[in-house]
Amino acid sequence: MKLVKSLLLGSAAGLIAVGGAQAADLPVKAKAVEYVRICSLYGAGFYYIPGTDTCIKLGGYVRADMILGGAGDYGFRQSASTANGGSNNRLTNYFYSRARFDFNVDTRTATEYGVVRTYADTIFSYDSQNVTGSNPSTFSTGSATLGLYHAFIQFAGFTFGRTVSIFDAPWQSYPAGGPDTIPGGSNHVTGINQVAYTADFGQGITASIALEDPTTQSNGQGNLWNINAANAATFVQGVYGNNGWGGTRSPDIVGAVRVDQAWGLAQFSVAAHELHSGYYGTTEPTGHPSDKWGWAVQGALSIKNIPTGAGDSINLQAVYTDGMSRENFQILFPQSFFMYSGTGVAGAYQSVGFAGISDGVFSTAGGGIETTKSWGFRGGYTHNWSPNWVSAIYGGYGALSYSTNAKALICGNFALLGPSAGATCNPDFNFGVIGVNTVWTPVKNLAFTADLSYSRLDQKYSGTISGANTAVATAAKPAAVYELKDQNSLILLLRAQRTF
Repeated sequence: MKLVKSLLLGSAAGLIAVGGAQAADLPVKAKAVEYVRICSLYGAGFYYIPGTDTCIKLGGYVRADMILGGAGDYGFRQSASTANGGSNNRLTNYFYSRARFDFNVDTRTATEYGVVRTYADTIFSYDSQNVTGSNPSTFSTGSATLGLYHAFIQFAGFTFGRTVSIFDAPWQSYPAGGPDTIPGGSNHVTGINQVAYTADFGQGITASIALEDPTTQSNGQGNLWNINAANAATFVQGVYGNNGWGGTRSPDIVGAVRVDQAWGLAQFSVAAHELHSGYYGTTEPTGHPSDKWGWAVQGALSIKNIPTGAGDSINLQAVYTDGMSRENFQILFPQSFFMYSGTGVAGAYQSVGFAGISDGVFSTAGGGIETTKSWGFRGGYTHNWSPNWVSAIYGGYGALSYSTNAKALICGNFALLGPSAGATCNPDFNFGVIGVNTVWTPVKNLAFTADLSYSRLDQKYSGTISGANTAVATAAKPAAVYELKDQNSLILLLRAQRTF
């Protein structure tokens, strides 16, 4: 009996052990998978971030550009201290190329205070080289660059961070495509740091006010010439003095009123900009001019669905500035440049045209800051031939003028260029651009563009110059006799772009 009892107890223990093992091996119920859901609140392309009530949209584009005859980005052929497009010699690149990747992230969350939005847009580019001197060892190689065009938070009508200026027209400086160097209005497409508030009055009417930091633009503030530090050798490069800015004291104050309707839109913008200089000399005892405020006004008009065809549009804008020239000759326009070409003057080596843009000019000889005035306009017409073919024509014009006192200060160095008898010194100039383009979209979000633009510098100097100060080493230009003459530029852009 003891043996039977032991066998029964052992068998029971074994069964319990086996049963426990089987129970432990049973699968645990898996947690439900949370799939990404479409968010239809804010338009196509938004999805809920799993586990949150925040919607997100990813987008961007990949672009390839080939620019024939241009300089740097898609602009007119011109020279500056970092490029030799306008030198028109063996140092000049006859074509440039660019590969670019744009990536943006848009998030939105509905709250009791309204929608909270964040947006960021980064640009990765690889550009061909620019020539920076006559010695091959000084050639710069192509390089990758990273840009942050937008990074902002929007909440309850406020915008905090980096984005375009509320002063700009919605199309920036591209009324119907075209190069980055169309004058006639503002352009902060690469972003400017700001705090802004927009009030919506309904019926498509909004009003905005902003405080913007001009030092955070891609090319910073415009020139504020200190003539005391002028160098005659840079005069023919459009550099009329040292940039005499002091520290920033006030942000730009900007306001805009806009009306959006089915027929198009109308916008009126104003801006104020403090001109706060450094010292006349290199030390504090040399003194400084009093601060001045520059300002600018701009109007923009867009007319949609005009009788020439569905989707056709006309975009127009005009601007006037006093001490705020960047709102006319915008941030992608070179602030000092020169261009060379042939000449018909006997004994002259070549012709040259140059220009310098500034917000103001000052010197101990003149005392205070002399603000620079400018005006301009730009426009474009876009026509849809079919859903796959679109053509456009566009143009822009800008005029800049220095005050009588500013001209006297600048032209004090003109005599050092060896001007001919009867030659005139006048740093005023006009600049115009006109162009056409055609875009083929064989499939959705894939576009091929051909854009041809003509630019002209109408400078106001006359006569000839000669002597040592006419030499420009970075452009391989010798000291010689040069005719002061208007200059032209013809540029072709070929582009392929896939948007996603």
